[in-house]
Amino acid sequence: MEKKENETFESSVKKLEIIINELESGELDLDKSISKYTEAMKLIENCESKLSSATETINKLVEKNGKITDFEIQE
Repeated sequence: MEKKENETFESSVKKLEIIINELESGELDLDKSISKYTEAMKLIENCESKLSSATETINKLVEKNGKITDFEIQE
């Protein structure tokens, strides 16, 4: 599976769910299982990248004067 730059987080998660179900079924031979596992790892990498990017975006807020600052949670 090639990593698609425009693949959404949600579509990657759906594909992961399908792969997990296939692997858990126990019906795949070893070679197919390895292929599916490799595909799943690439999808996980894509999801982690998107989550990291989203976190960075969320942690930046634009103040009234237009200056970008880190968002800090106040307890």
